[in-house]
Amino acid sequence: EVQLQASGEARCRLGGSLRLACATSGFTFHDASIGWIRQAPGREREAVACFRRGDGTTDYSDDVRGRFTISSDNAGTTVYLQMDSLRPEDTAVYYCAAVDATDYGEFDYCPVGAYSSGEYSYWGRETLVTVSS
Repeated sequence: EVQLQASGEARCRLGGSLRLACATSGFTFHDASIGWIRQAPGREREAVACFRRGDGTTDYSDDVRGRFTISSDNAGTTVYLQMDSLRPEDTAVYYCAAVDATDYGEFDYCPVGAYSSGEYSYWGRETLVTVSS
């Protein structure tokens, strides 16, 4: 059974930094793309960062590119989201999620953006991130 367990609630002030962690287990497929998805009040879910376990590629939504960094430990089982230069508009519920990427082989497959959250099949529990001004 695929399990994703994200770190707990986090908060900081404008311009601060936070790091979220997602411990993964139970993958039975060869390759996976693991993403961080957020949902701010009154907005649709948005996949903001993605890490592909098979080749280590990453991708980011335009909203966070240059401020957020997704990475993993050497085993590829814990995925981190380093969030710098945080803004109040980054306040949201964050989820880590995963999708089987095996069938994509060498093709790029790391879903990010406003309409990509539906690509993810496996979801962890929500983590509230609050950034105050």
